[in-house]
Amino acid sequence: MIFLKSPWEIDQLRVSNRIAAEALAELKKLIQPGVKTSELDRFAEALVRGKGAKPAFKGYNDYPNTLCTSINEAVVHGIPSARELREGDIISLDIGTIFAGYYGDAAVTLPVGRVSREAERLLQVTHAALDLAISKAKPGNRLSDISHAIQEYVEDHDMCVVKAFVGHGIGKALHEEPQIPNFGSPGKGPILRPGMVLALEPMVNLGTSEVVLLEDKWTAISKDRSLSAHFEHTVAITEEGNEVLTSLDGP
Repeated sequence: MIFLKSPWEIDQLRVSNRIAAEALAELKKLIQPGVKTSELDRFAEALVRGKGAKPAFKGYNDYPNTLCTSINEAVVHGIPSARELREGDIISLDIGTIFAGYYGDAAVTLPVGRVSREAERLLQVTHAALDLAISKAKPGNRLSDISHAIQEYVEDHDMCVVKAFVGHGIGKALHEEPQIPNFGSPGKGPILRPGMVLALEPMVNLGTSEVVLLEDKWTAISKDRSLSAHFEHTVAITEEGNEVLTSLDGP
């Protein structure tokens, strides 16, 4: 069942998602060679709690941390550790928040110092795919219009969308219906309506779309060890179009 949020609920979601966005903005300033992902995690948790929210991921299905820190070939759900970032790495930071019982969710992939041209291109294409997805998230469109736009754009740039993980509805639960694949034919699925709140999150690999799970049972990496990127915004469908709740630029 897809839950339509009231204006009051959108207000709560606006707060929780802004906290997630502010946390990512502050974390971005810390990304440099030599920084440990565990340090990023501690910083993120202190920031989120300092704003009166709670980390949404910590304890979720026994996940141990506030952040997911996925480096290079890691697609999603990388666990923070003593690993230090190195020049040329790319790192995905995924964060969830809870405020007044409502969830926020956002992710960004960042370069560590100077990165390769192929890494730069991967980040650009994945970010652009998210922007395109947001442009399709408006009343009257079908859910799969979002999915198709992501896949078509990514494949036009000779990259692959990850099919094992999807975007999702969000509200009083971190993961609500509907699921939002990053692939598929247009014109299918539920009609988008005001009050829907969706976490849109393209995950893109330079090589194969296939992933494998590491022994920690969380970290998913590209099967061929090619670089992977992940960007995510939480978006509310409105009468006029949409509002990106994880944007710091305002409605």
